[in-house]
Amino acid sequence: MSMDIHESARHDDGTSGELVKPLDAAIERLCAANAVAGASPVFEVIDAARPLMFDARGLEALYARVPALEAAGFFGGSDWDYPQTLVPSLAVRTIRHGDPVATLVESLSQIRLLAVAKGDYSHPSLSAEHAHHFLAQVMAMNLDLVVSDLHEGDRLRPDRLGYAVQNLYHYLLEHLGYENLLEHLVAEVWRILEQRPVQVDGVKQMVTQIAACLNTPDTIVGEAGEDARKLVNAVFGPTEGCREDPGFDVYAERLAGMDDATLLQEAIAFAQAMHSTGLVSPYMPGFIRYLRNRWNALIPTALGLSHTGADAFHCYPALIHTLIDEALFAETSQAAYGLAMMLERGILYSPPVAPSLWRQLRLSLCDAAAQKIVAVFGNRRSPECFLLADVLNVLGRPLGVGQGNYPTCQSTRALSMWAFNTPADLLRVVAWAARDDEIVMRFEGYSISSRELGAGLAAEPPVDVDAVSLLTVPHLDRIYFEMGRRSAGRGEDPHKWVNAEFHGDHVGHGFRIAVDVFTGGLKDFEGFIRDFYAAYHPFYNGNIPVINPQPAGIAVTDSATRFLGWHAITIQRLALDPSQVMRVYFFNPNNDSGQDWGQGIVTSTQGNGERYGEASLPVVEFASRLYVFHYDPLEKGEPADIPAGEVDRAMRLARQSWASGR
Repeated sequence: MSMDIHESARHDDGTSGELVKPLDAAIERLCAANAVAGASPVFEVIDAARPLMFDARGLEALYARVPALEAAGFFGGSDWDYPQTLVPSLAVRTIRHGDPVATLVESLSQIRLLAVAKGDYSHPSLSAEHAHHFLAQVMAMNLDLVVSDLHEGDRLRPDRLGYAVQNLYHYLLEHLGYENLLEHLVAEVWRILEQRPVQVDGVKQMVTQIAACLNTPDTIVGEAGEDARKLVNAVFGPTEGCREDPGFDVYAERLAGMDDATLLQEAIAFAQAMHSTGLVSPYMPGFIRYLRNRWNALIPTALGLSHTGADAFHCYPALIHTLIDEALFAETSQAAYGLAMMLERGILYSPPVAPSLWRQLRLSLCDAAAQKIVAVFGNRRSPECFLLADVLNVLGRPLGVGQGNYPTCQSTRALSMWAFNTPADLLRVVAWAARDDEIVMRFEGYSISSRELGAGLAAEPPVDVDAVSLLTVPHLDRIYFEMGRRSAGRGEDPHKWVNAEFHGDHVGHGFRIAVDVFTGGLKDFEGFIRDFYAAYHPFYNGNIPVINPQPAGIAVTDSATRFLGWHAITIQRLALDPSQVMRVYFFNPNNDSGQDWGQGIVTSTQGNGERYGEASLPVVEFASRLYVFHYDPLEKGEPADIPAGEVDRAMRLARQSWASGR
C-alpha cells in the first residue's frame, strides 16, 4: 500500500477539506470499535462520505483514504470484503438501482478498485489487472452516464444519488486514462467473448451501451467503429430483415412475405453473426421457430452446422425439434448457440445422452428449484424452459461455465468436466437437483445426500450464473465439503481421495502435491516438477495425450507475484502451439481466464492455439504455478529424463513467487 491518510490530507482544501474532517473522525471511530468489540459503526462513515461524492476534490479525498477504510474494516462482514468475487453485472444493479446505503458502499468499493488498478493500493486478494477488467466492464454497462444526460430514474433517486454516481463515473473515466473509451470497451467485450462464456447477460448489457454510444452524435468512434458495429449488429440486427431492429411483430410479418432465396440469406446471416461473436440475437429464435412450420431443412443452415452437426440433427429430428419448441425463445436466445455447439460436439451419439435429454424435457421442477430460477431469471418463461435452455448451453460449451460469485471452483469444475466428458452424468445430477432438490453421491461405499448436510462454501445466493449452476452447485458444494471432512486426518491432502470420488472414475489414481499439508512448506518440489513432466509432457511420456481432462490445483499470483490463494482448474490437453512451443491448455472456472501472474507469465485465451474457453501457458510457466495434480501411474515416463534446465526454471519461478519462504 502506497498511500497515507495524513499525507493525502495536505491536498484537501476549501469545502472538501471541511467535509473530510467528519469522515476521518468516523473512520477512526470505526477502526477503534472494530479493534475493541467487532461492532462496526459503518453508517457514520457512509454519512460522512456521502457529501464528498459530488465533486472531484471530494472523490480525491475518498480515494486517498482507501487504505484507511480498509484498515478500519469498513467492508468487513459483507460481500465487498471479497472483491475478487464481485460481479460487474451485480455492481451495475447496485449502483444504479440499489438502496442509498448499498449504492454508497458500492461507490466506495469501486474507488478502492481504482486505487488497486492504478497500483496505489495493494489488496491481498485482488490483482491490479482484475480490478482494471472489473472497472472496464462496469464502465461499459454504465456508458450512458458518461456520454449522455441522466435518465429520469437516475435524476429522481433520493439524496441526488444519481448525480453522485454520474460524478463517480466521470472521475473513473478521467483516472483510468482511456484515450478512447469506446475503443477500450469494445476491446474488453471482444476479449471476454473470445472465451465464449455461457453467461453473457453482462456482455449484452455492454453491447447495449455501446449501441447507445454509437447513436450519440458527438461520439468519436475511431478505429473501434467496425468492431463495435459488428457487436451491435450481432445482437440487434444481424440480417437484412431485422437490420434496423424493427421489433418482433414487424419482423414476423416480414418473414411471412419472404421467398425461399431471402430466407436462405437470413439463415446464413444469423449463423455468421452467431458463430463470429458467440452472441445470439433475440430475433433468431423467432426465425428458427418460423422455419419449424415452413422449412425445417433450413434450420441446420441457420444454426451454422458443419457436416458433423447436420448429421446429428438429421439422426435425432424428433428430439431436436422438441428441444427447439421447448427451449428456444427471445428470452433464451443463447440456447440456439448452445444447441448448435452441442450438435457439433457429436455427443448425441453417446447412447445415454438422447434419453437423458428426453427425461429433461419431461421433467417437472420441485417448488424450491422453480423459485430459485424465477428469482434470478424472472417468469416470462417457465422455470423448466430456462433450465432446459441452459442445459443446452452448458452441453454445448462445457468450458464456458463460470462460478459467478460462488467461491466454489471445485463444483463448477465438476460441471464442466461432466459436460465435457460424461454428459449423461451431468444430466442425471441436474435432474436430481431440479426434481428432488437433492443430489446423492457415493464416497468410499457410503451414500452422501446433500439434503442431510449443512451449507458449504456457497452460503449466499448465486449471482451471474447459468440455471444449471444455480440449481446444482449448492448441493455439490455441500457434498464436496463433506467428502473433505471425511478425508481429514489421514496425513495427506484430502483432495487425493475426494477428487476421484467427486469427479468420477476417469480421474487418475496417481496424486502429487508440492506442499506439505501440515507445515505449508515445499515437499520434494523437484520430484513434483519431474513427475508432472513425466506424466503429461508428450516428449517425455511416450507421446500419450491427455485422455480425460484431469483436475489440478494452481497457486494463483498477481502481476507482482504475490500469492492470492489456491484455485481449482482442469488440465485439458498439452500440444504444440502455432510457434511450436509446447503449452498446457486448461480450464479455469473463475469467469475470466485472461490473467497476469507476474514474472511475465500471462495466461493466453486466444492466438496460441486455444479452443474456446481454454487458457494456456508454456509448460514451464504452468508448472511453476502448479501445486497439485492427478495422473495415471501406469502411463508415466521416466522422471530422470526431464532436462535439468527445464526443471530448475520452473522451480525458480515458483520460489520467486508463491513458494517464497516455503
